[in-house]
Amino acid sequence: MALATRTARPSILRLLWQSTVGKKAVMATTGVVMLLYLVVHMLGNLKIFFGAEEFNGYAAWLRTIGAPALHQSWFLWIVRSVLAASVVLHGVAAYQLSRRDIAARPRSYAHKRRRASYATRTMRWGGVILGLFVVWHILDLTTLTVNPRAEAHHPYENLVASFSTWYGGGIYIVAMLALCLHIHHGFWSAAQTLGANSARRDRVLKAAAAALALILTIGFLSVPVAVMTGLVS
Repeated sequence: MALATRTARPSILRLLWQSTVGKKAVMATTGVVMLLYLVVHMLGNLKIFFGAEEFNGYAAWLRTIGAPALHQSWFLWIVRSVLAASVVLHGVAAYQLSRRDIAARPRSYAHKRRRASYATRTMRWGGVILGLFVVWHILDLTTLTVNPRAEAHHPYENLVASFSTWYGGGIYIVAMLALCLHIHHGFWSAAQTLGANSARRDRVLKAAAAALALILTIGFLSVPVAVMTGLVS
């Protein structure tokens, strides 16, 4: 008697990932993770206005979080690993959804309408810009590979050295403007995907998206602008 062959069923996670709804959920969830990190990161960056001792002390404290249960810098590496996974999943899901969208509409429309906002139309390019910036930011202020000063355990001095150059400050400013547009549209899209929106809450969510994008942009831009104008040195 021939043995019946069984076809292995894909797991629930695999089915979820393969679906359009699942990919959008992954994008929304990872977007929330990265947004929370950005808020904390911006607040930490603003400590630069309290001087080198305060800023360097804060950076040193980050390496000791979780002690003695965690060894030196373990917490930072856990955060970096979660962020790296979030960035990869977010980017892959965005790319695959984009390809599906193109495949579903192989022919261009005869009459194109620009109903989407500028942030929506530039969402993809904004993501590319931010992805490239992350690589530059790591090489500049984490590994110190391209940093003009490149002195370990002196984050304040390294940050000032980077933003004192026209390209260091310029790259950061362009990236933060792209971030503003990305957050403005991404926050709203994530709310829709996760089911947080409704007819009554739409205006509130749109206002929250605009306010959050503006606050983060001003907070992040204040640091390079302060360095480039000599307010912080």
